[in-house]
Amino acid sequence: MPNLTPRTLRAACYVFILLIGRSSTAATTWEPGIQQLVRKILTVTGPGATTLELLNRSSLSKNEFDQVSQQISSQMVAGGARFVGPEQAAAAVQVTLSENIDSYVWIAKILQGTNDPAVVMISLPRTLSPVLPRNSAEMTLYKTLLWSQTTPIVDVAVLEGSMPHLVILEPEDVSLYKFQGEHWQVEQTFPVPHTRPWPRDLRGRIITRKERLFEVYLPGVFCESGNTTPVTVRCRESDDSWPLGSDIMHLNAFFAPTRNFFTGVLVPGVGKQTSAPAFYTAAGLPRDKYVLWLFATVSGQIHILDGVSDQTAGVLGWGDDIASIKTSCGTGWQLLASGSGDGNNDQVRAYEMADREPTPVSQSLEVNGKVTALWAATDGTTAFGVSRNFETGRYEAFRLSISCTQ
Repeated sequence: MPNLTPRTLRAACYVFILLIGRSSTAATTWEPGIQQLVRKILTVTGPGATTLELLNRSSLSKNEFDQVSQQISSQMVAGGARFVGPEQAAAAVQVTLSENIDSYVWIAKILQGTNDPAVVMISLPRTLSPVLPRNSAEMTLYKTLLWSQTTPIVDVAVLEGSMPHLVILEPEDVSLYKFQGEHWQVEQTFPVPHTRPWPRDLRGRIITRKERLFEVYLPGVFCESGNTTPVTVRCRESDDSWPLGSDIMHLNAFFAPTRNFFTGVLVPGVGKQTSAPAFYTAAGLPRDKYVLWLFATVSGQIHILDGVSDQTAGVLGWGDDIASIKTSCGTGWQLLASGSGDGNNDQVRAYEMADREPTPVSQSLEVNGKVTALWAATDGTTAFGVSRNFETGRYEAFRLSISCTQ
């Protein structure tokens, strides 16, 4: 053991005390708000058998969210709550940590028997924790509506050029639209034959190519177009893997032909890793010597693969759809993630990942309805999405882009 001088010992003690102080501050920052929220919850539920679910819809980091969750749980137990399974519970409590421009807003929804849900909430000033890194420029997420119709849309793509075209994939056909008279007008429609019934919540993808106009991937079916006019499209049964990334990142995965998710088998793989848990969507974030891949798994967790390890991001409050795009903002790559918003409308938000912790870099953008598809464009600079508006019943295809703002 090295010899420690009195001066060295004093310095070491100072650092230790400083670190303990910072840890204690982090642990107690939220305590007044947590106490207030728990009091309001227990006023409604009283002591007894309870279930508790916590959701993070805010910019709190995973560590902060874990701390708040633990404190809420422990204080509810101290107040007489006893956590049990749903079938034994007299009350079900769902706590959502959300935020607005000025404050963190924590909302507890309480269900007891057949009574109408009770809602209690508190607000806390944002000064308790930074929303964005100080040296990071906040970004603005934009949505551009491309097309709307009453029948289901599976995916959408835009063919750029002197005469832009819109490609709309539906369950039974794929249509090509041309831009004429300030409107998209259908030019050609091609049937998509399939011998097996489609799975529930059908997923599919359109990929634009240089050697052909586009390719279509559906469960057990592959279609490809020619590159001359009039356009021809050929479809065949196929169990080939689907592309997950863009022209910038190459990773394929096999889709379960009778289900609505990927099996987890990857081609060629992420480094040494050739499989992931079954997932709905995936997004890659390039690093200096590798690509970090995130998978929105069917279990609701986000798994992160770096070629060697498989880490779980914890409870982020994200939905099933994620995509990554390349911009001139921030680190140069942002991750788009869907999530539940207010009422029936989903939201999409942009994040960056300096290491393994996602940091929000934009405000949440509300989508008209539920997001049913989200894919990066083939060139990787924007993303295309589809949502279903619950009020009108219409399906809306849109493009997402990011603008840098200071």
